[in-house]
Amino acid sequence: MHPIIERSFCGLNRACYVRNFLFGLIFPAMLYFIFSHAKGNAPVGMLTFMIGFSILNTLLYPYSRFAYESIIDYIVGRNVFLVNAIMMLVVKIMTMFICWYLAIFIAPVGLAYLYFRNRSTSAA
Repeated sequence: MHPIIERSFCGLNRACYVRNFLFGLIFPAMLYFIFSHAKGNAPVGMLTFMIGFSILNTLLYPYSRFAYESIIDYIVGRNVFLVNAIMMLVVKIMTMFICWYLAIFIAPVGLAYLYFRNRSTSAA
């Protein structure tokens, strides 16, 4: 396998990838539910675009979420915040949706970070 692909795409822990991938399936399932219960028919081009968009975002979501969590971990550090559980869940779901929806733009940051992180550990 090419070193760039191995260091970036294979650089994420398998358990972390699977967990985030499964959470990322929530949003295409919701889109499918919405489109299947909508009145009237959506144009075929729109459905094709949404299916492709959903597949691509779902595959890239774990890397997008990794980038988001790395940035938040850097900013917050080891601090602990005591907040209302409902508010925390709402914010968590919102950030998950944002990371899924913008995965095409956020995932390259995560992939680049994984590449450089794994390059430095394999060189040492």
